[in-house]
Amino acid sequence: MPIKTIEPQRLYRQIAEQLRSLIVSGEFPFGSRLPAERELAKQLCVSRPSVREALIALEVEKVVEVRGGSGIYVLKPRQRRAAPKNGNQLAEWGPLELMRARELVESEVAALAARNARKSDLQVMDDALQQMRNEVAQGQVPREGDEAFHNAIAQACGNEVLRDTVRGYWQARHGILFERLGDYFEDDVSWDAALAEHAAVLKAIKSRSAVASRSAMNRHLKNAHKRYSASWSRAKPV
Repeated sequence: MPIKTIEPQRLYRQIAEQLRSLIVSGEFPFGSRLPAERELAKQLCVSRPSVREALIALEVEKVVEVRGGSGIYVLKPRQRRAAPKNGNQLAEWGPLELMRARELVESEVAALAARNARKSDLQVMDDALQQMRNEVAQGQVPREGDEAFHNAIAQACGNEVLRDTVRGYWQARHGILFERLGDYFEDDVSWDAALAEHAAVLKAIKSRSAVASRSAMNRHLKNAHKRYSASWSRAKPV
């Protein structure tokens, strides 16, 4: 038998595999409720965001079911399906870990944009923000406008590596784990808050203040992380 290359596995995948093994062994039988995220994180000695990412992965595979306001429950084996195959490795990044990276990088990108943005760049940002408003007004999740807004800021920062990095983040944002997490925690209230935060970022960039722009973007992404990390009791039925 030929030797196969050992590939490192993302932390949330390791957590998901361990939970799956416990379910198969009967530690968590069909119909039982899994321990709360906080308790699982404590027992596994990992962060709560990593546990949440693992639970979302298992939910996508129909190993468990999320019941808003109640908890996470184990499904019957016949209801389960294999993990989705995805050729885009960026889409396998953990959503909450991705958002922490965005806090660090995009805050500095916004600061650079405040210094370097041309009038035409500011117009593109204005158009993207208006697109978000239009999408929300039409009852749509404004993901296209959101992506256009952040990419416009990256385009204006004057650094091609940072521009491509932000685009990579958005490729990952289209992954099934992030989309599923958004299904539970994105709603009119969250997007109204996000719109106000985007407007604050644009105002800071237009003021040409790198400090204010960095702060506004960091505040927005921290708040976004909090929204996706909310208690499962606040999750929408999907």
